[in-house]
Formats: sequence, structure tokens, C-alpha cells
Amino acid sequence: MDTVPLHSWQVSPEEAIAIQKGLREKILLKRKSKKLERIAAADVTYRESIATAGVVVFSYPELKILEEGLARVEVKFPYIPGLLSFREGPCIIKALEKIKEDIDLLLFDGQGIAHPRRMGIATHLGIYLNIPSVGCAKSKLVGKNAPLANREGANEPLYDGGEMIGYVVRCKKNAKPIFVSPGNLIDFETTLKVVLSLCRGHRVPEPLRLAHIFVNKNKKGG
Repeated sequence: MDTVPLHSWQVSPEEAIAIQKGLREKILLKRKSKKLERIAAADVTYRESIATAGVVVFSYPELKILEEGLARVEVKFPYIPGLLSFREGPCIIKALEKIKEDIDLLLFDGQGIAHPRRMGIATHLGIYLNIPSVGCAKSKLVGKNAPLANREGANEPLYDGGEMIGYVVRCKKNAKPIFVSPGNLIDFETTLKVVLSLCRGHRVPEPLRLAHIFVNKNKKGG
């Protein structure tokens, strides 16, 4: 998979913030291609100081599993809200290197542009990997939204000041919502449409749920 050599991942938190600010001008919220046949989801779990990343590739819209990739790395960056990509990015990139299938869209368990500096992990890695990306986070970093109806598929725009940065989406009735935002090379309309099409009766979109199961089954390996 082609990557853009933007920076080193071995940086201080202060340097990481500066990198995020510098990358903001590279965000492109337009579709790279109308092709959408393979969707991948990435997830990361931890065991002591080792991060295990898993990437699962699915056919779309059938969601048949086509390929899986796994990688483990020693964690070198601390957990700091807003800087998740520097902690999990290196491991996800290594997992993606195991994938042979072309990926039309990559889902992340984290933010896209719904981030104080508009540089969540989905945006950062979307730029780095030059691939359309979407963030589906379980918690909100920034923004406000109207009250959300308690039904599957309910959604409301998420705003930071006067700027739209994503959506609040309820994938399952009576479940907590998720915070969905475009990462890079995708528009708002497609982001919402695709995420809603991936709801399968759980709190999170089905590809991310299955990626989470995959990575947790494999985190105890060598």
C-alpha cells in the first residue's frame, strides 16, 4: 500500500501536536473514487506494553470476510486523548502491510475530523496511506448536536462552532451513539450513507465489531 512519507512516528507529544496542525491543510473531503467494493476495518488492543492491530477486509455490501492482517509492536507513545494516531498508527500500518486486497474505504475505531485539530486517527492515517477513511468513535472529543432519537439509524449533524465536523449516529435502539466523521478522501454524505448501511443490530458498524473480535482473539500470540 502506498504511503506518503510525512513524518516520523517517534516524536514527543508537543511535536505530535505540531505535526497534526501542519497536516490539516492536506485534508480533502471529496471522494477519491466512486468504487466501493471492499471495506476494511482496523482495531487495536493491548497486552502490557504490546499493541496488537488487526485489519479485516470485507466485500461490500455483502460483508463477506476476504482477508485479515495482524501485527504486534511495542507501544512507545503514551495514551493522550487527541493523539491516538501516534500510539496506534505504527501498529495499524504494519497490519495493513499484510493485506494484499485493494481497499476502497478504511474504517477506524476513533475520530476523523471530529477532533479539536481536525486530525483524528482516521484523518491522519487516511492522509498518510492516501486512502479514503472514516472515523467511528465511541466518545466525543469536540462538538455539539441536537438530541438524538432512540431508534436504529437515528443521526444528527455534529458541529464545532459553525463548522460541521460529522454526525452522531445510533446504530441500535437503546444503545449509546457513536461519533462518525469523514477522515480523508471522502465526503460527508457518503460517510453517513456507508456507516448506516453497515449497522447490523450492534452499537458499532459490523466491520469494526468483527475487527475487534479478530484482534482480541489474537492478542496473546508471540
